Amino acid sequence: MKFKPLALLSLSVAVFAMACQAPEKKEEKAVANPIIGTWRLVAGVTIASGKTEQNSYPKDQQMIKIINDTHFAFLNHIVNTPKDSTNKFDAGGGAYTLKGDQYTEHLDYYKDKAWEGKPFNFTITFSGDTLIQKGLEKVEGTNIDRTIIEKYLRVK
Repeated sequence: MKFKPLALLSLSVAVFAMACQAPEKKEEKAVANPIIGTWRLVAGVTIASGKTEQNSYPKDQQMIKIINDTHFAFLNHIVNTPKDSTNKFDAGGGAYTLKGDQYTEHLDYYKDKAWEGKPFNFTITFSGDTLIQKGLEKVEGTNIDRTIIEKYLRVK
């Protein structure tokens, strides 16, 4: 069977056009992890020794928490401080686990070594772009033994 040049050219163009099409997108994960993202702390409550202390943010400080598939990090600073060494800054991070509404931060990096290597367990809830985490902050060998409730808004 003999192909005519025009038929061969048409066949070549058709094959080339099919090869150049964008590959089909794979379906997104069935359930996205809602905790992944950047979160800004907007309110908090600390309960220690029967006393409740309410914190409102960001009056004089700002804190964000960044969470990816496997790790979290938090960054906290005073907003209006002098541009010298008196600026207070705090940060930490590490791996985390999430099973249902049980969120555990494993603090691998922090300025105070007494906090490192400790798990911090929280129960989390979501309401739209709001994340609320409640749990116990307890560090053996320190005076840290308190319940904290923190409210975060998703940064867009």
